[in-house]
Amino acid sequence: MEFGICILQALANKERRGYYLGVNVSLELLRERIKNLDVIAKLSVPHFAGRIYLVGGAIRELALGQSPVDYDFALERAEDTARLEELFRTKGFFLGKKPAQTYRVVGADGVFDLTFIHGDILSDLARRDFTMNAIGYDTASGDMFDPYGGLGDISRRLIRYPRRESLKEDPLRMLKAVRHLATLPDFSLDHDLVQAIHEERDLIRLTAPERVKYELDLIMLSPDPYKGIAALRDTRLLFLLFPELSELEQMDREKGFDLETLGHTIEGFKYLDKAKAFHPFDEQDTRSTAYALLFHDLGKAYTFSYDETKQRVHFFYHEKHSREMAAAIMERLRFSSHEIRVISTLIEQHMRVFLISHEGATDKAVRRLVYKMGDLTPPLVLLTLLDMYGSSNGEENETTVRVRERCTEALSAYDDWRRAPLPGLVNGYDLLALGFPEGPRVGKVLDVIREKQVSGEITDKSAALEYARQQLETVNTGKD
Repeated sequence: MEFGICILQALANKERRGYYLGVNVSLELLRERIKNLDVIAKLSVPHFAGRIYLVGGAIRELALGQSPVDYDFALERAEDTARLEELFRTKGFFLGKKPAQTYRVVGADGVFDLTFIHGDILSDLARRDFTMNAIGYDTASGDMFDPYGGLGDISRRLIRYPRRESLKEDPLRMLKAVRHLATLPDFSLDHDLVQAIHEERDLIRLTAPERVKYELDLIMLSPDPYKGIAALRDTRLLFLLFPELSELEQMDREKGFDLETLGHTIEGFKYLDKAKAFHPFDEQDTRSTAYALLFHDLGKAYTFSYDETKQRVHFFYHEKHSREMAAAIMERLRFSSHEIRVISTLIEQHMRVFLISHEGATDKAVRRLVYKMGDLTPPLVLLTLLDMYGSSNGEENETTVRVRERCTEALSAYDDWRRAPLPGLVNGYDLLALGFPEGPRVGKVLDVIREKQVSGEITDKSAALEYARQQLETVNTGKD
């Protein structure tokens, strides 16, 4: 195809000058890597009605020395979809809404997202999100197409748009740019892209909340979430997504705070790797903790007080206000009910480890913490560490040492609890049989019995029933 030859000629000059990608991969070696992929080898065998182009992230990953598992293909002819399904022995399904639909085929060879070319490959690449993804490879001829210098941008570790209009066509691309920044090591955002995000940030309101949530999840689980969150702050996109955070920023500015509220919240993301050394936190715990960190101090903007006598700042009960505000945000962004429950609990309890980290705290306090939090103990510990290091600017002091010790003890007690959980001594039916009336009183007495069991004050069923009888007497005599 003539336009393919033109693009190759443009690249040939660079290749003769020793054109190399950032990982010392020449253009010819990159083409060879693509050609040797099992998926590409399969596509070279059957006859298709039109040309099929490998595009998008797979080429970028190969240029960076990685092995792709997801592949984007642009098809000239829609009827080739059925041939690809036969080839990969699976049926596909549509994603999204017309006219921007993608046809996904999931098979043993990977995940394949198919789009259909309207015009030619160059017009298709012009509609791509970033130059590093606007590179095409003709699976039949081996021709490569790079009309926007994407290979050079990969070499320079630069995230750049092919056209500014691409952000308006899909405003989610602003968030995708930040996600790539947090995910791709040593990459940076092009200056024009940063400016465009700042100026066009209001458009993010037009994006479905489910799509926003998906990109935020990827940022939270990325290798460098701090880099992502800081970029959202600097482009002001963070405050479009979470207007509630602007109240913290304003308070920081008005009160002259440095790391007190929003500052230490964002700083906390820096120390995720350091905190993870404590425990093998899984993805779910990490994601929940990241959101809890972002939201945990929202209530401080509404609970600020200053003790003139002691010359101290207070934020009494800010955790409850933060929990309520965070729940509203998560409803807005379509978090699942389970996610809302977990993250809300972490926010409400985020001071708990700090409160038992003084010198007089006992082992019983740690066991009560584990009983209260259960399987949320690990993410609570992670949240505590991020909150602590965000506030101390990553430096160790007498307080951080004590908190770390409590965190270690909590994780140890959690492991013990997982291996041998305490058996239930009594239940609601036992209390009803003693004469308790149905109602919240039963649950409260059971909770106290459980806490006394955790602390070792009650060790068997008879002692638990005796305590319950004493509580029943106080109810019957009106002393409660």
